[in-house]
Amino acid sequence: MLSIQTFTFNQFAENTFLLYDQTGEAVIIDAGCYSYAEQQMLKRFLQEKNLRIVKILNTHCHIDHVLGNAFVKSLFPKAPIIMHQADLPTLEACKGVALMYGFSNYQPTEPDSFVQEGDKITFGTQKLEVLFVPGHALGHIAFIHHEQKRCFSGDVLFEGSIGRYDFPGCNLNDLIHSILHKLLALPNDYTVHPGHGNLTTIGKERQYNPFVREWMGR
Repeated sequence: MLSIQTFTFNQFAENTFLLYDQTGEAVIIDAGCYSYAEQQMLKRFLQEKNLRIVKILNTHCHIDHVLGNAFVKSLFPKAPIIMHQADLPTLEACKGVALMYGFSNYQPTEPDSFVQEGDKITFGTQKLEVLFVPGHALGHIAFIHHEQKRCFSGDVLFEGSIGRYDFPGCNLNDLIHSILHKLLALPNDYTVHPGHGNLTTIGKERQYNPFVREWMGR
């Protein structure tokens, strides 16, 4: 059975998700831990649960979602950093963005492998499906755990809101398409774990999200 631990890290209140099961294998989605205290919080949890991170996953590579990649990689050197190739420019830009926001201790990392839509990511006895959902970032992806009806949506869809589309590499038309034709193609009872803020469901956002309602009504 899949277990999920959520951490909220760094000054952007970014949600980092640790997924694991009874085998002790785990993956981390969007490692945002930056401060020493945040790093130790993650490390203690891993030690208490006797977990081993086998894959480091990024929905996208804006700075708040990659601040902890280097730290996690230092703990588990064999765990590959995995992302979509189209988001390489976003990752490269983090070197300058980190200085802009005062993350002077940011350590850049390079991806070990790339995924694309339809790929399956396995760990323990679990499986995640990759969806390509650009719009907020060039190479934004989401991870779907169908067995327990979970969607890790990054910064595409939030409770009552959507991802920003005014950053370099953003595109509103792509974002609309990603939400309407990829995420809302999931059943209503799928729980959405967004990159910021509270959990929600596909059904709740279909019914109440003002952006979604406007686009669906066109």
